[in-house]
Amino acid sequence: MKIAVGSKNPAKIQAVLDVYEEAEIISLQVASGVSDQPFSDEETMEGAVTRARNCLVHSDADIGIGLEGGVVNMKQGMFLCNWGAMATRDGSVFVAGGARVPLPEMVAEQLLHGEELGPVMDAFTMQANVSKKEGAIGVFTNEWITRSDMFLHIMRMLAGQCEYKQKKA
Repeated sequence: MKIAVGSKNPAKIQAVLDVYEEAEIISLQVASGVSDQPFSDEETMEGAVTRARNCLVHSDADIGIGLEGGVVNMKQGMFLCNWGAMATRDGSVFVAGGARVPLPEMVAEQLLHGEELGPVMDAFTMQANVSKKEGAIGVFTNEWITRSDMFLHIMRMLAGQCEYKQKKA
């Protein structure tokens, strides 16, 4: 089986590798069709679905995977949100959402002023490439959950849905 992941981000690729250890995994830089900083569950999910479908368009993979991070502004504050999508050659699309954790107000304010979470987190932590390592989720959970862990949870839900459908067919 050949699986295309719509990202070059190591945390996302690792999550796919952890679920599909026997598969050939390729990473592609494909468009999400949404803003660089998605601001709702709907927009974040749409980005994941678009990436998954674009993986199939731009490769000969059997499965396309889109993993997208975003934020959701609620009356209780701004929260991280994460969505994943799996597209298959038969036209099926599976989606799953991940963990939520509140962002500090100083981080949320910068996002509301048009900045992206990745660079904001780099400045906040005074480290480089936080989004490719522990991610904001790792920072704000003291690495009890890393970005790869969070996307692994989503990948397991996607794989499970796909297997369930195949079992029922």
